[in-house]
Amino acid sequence: MFLTLHNAAEVIVCGHGMCFRKEKTPPAKICSALLLLAAAGSLPFNDAQFDPDGYFWAVIHLLCVGAYKILQKSPKFGALSDIDQQYLNYIFSVALLASAAHPTGDLLCARDFALLYFYRFHGSCCASGLLGFLLTLSALKLKSLAAPGQCAAWLLLAQVTTAGCSVLLFEGILTRAAVGCLLLSGLGKTMLVFAERRGTPR
Repeated sequence: MFLTLHNAAEVIVCGHGMCFRKEKTPPAKICSALLLLAAAGSLPFNDAQFDPDGYFWAVIHLLCVGAYKILQKSPKFGALSDIDQQYLNYIFSVALLASAAHPTGDLLCARDFALLYFYRFHGSCCASGLLGFLLTLSALKLKSLAAPGQCAAWLLLAQVTTAGCSVLLFEGILTRAAVGCLLLSGLGKTMLVFAERRGTPR
C-alpha cells in the first residue's frame, strides 16, 4: 500500500517538468504518471484497513519525496555528491517529522503506545534503521555503477520483492479492488522504467 503512494511522487515530478520547466515528456511517461495517479487516488477508497492518520503521513511523505526528486534535478543540488544528498534528505526528514509531531498529536500519544516499553520493538526499530541505511548505500553504489535505466529497473525489482514479502510477513486485508490498485501502480512504475531506459543514451 505504502509503495503505491510512494510511487505517485513521480506524478509530481512529471507535472513540475511539464508545467514549470516546459520539458518535452514522452507519451509513455505521461501514461505511466496517469496510471500511478489513478492507483494512488483510488487506493484509499478501496483499502479495507483505511486509517486517516496513516494516509495523512503517507501524503506528507509523498509530497516530500516529490519535492526531493525535483530538487535533485536542479543544477546546484546536482553539484553535491550522492552521499551528501542523502544526508540532506535525512536531516530534512528529521526536521519535518519533529516539527509536525506536536501539532498532529503524535508526540503526546507516543506515551500510550502499547509496544513502547518492549525491547523487541526497539530492536526491530534499530534493525529497520540499519537495514534502510545499508539499502541506501547499496542503491548509491548501484547508481554509480549502472546506467540510470538499469538502476531504475533494479530498484523496481526491489520494490516488487518488498511488496511481495510484506504481504507474506504482515497481516492485512486485501480486497480485489485494492489488489487492482497495486497492480495498476506496478504497471505504471514498469512503464516509467521502460520510458526512462528508452530515453537514456547508450
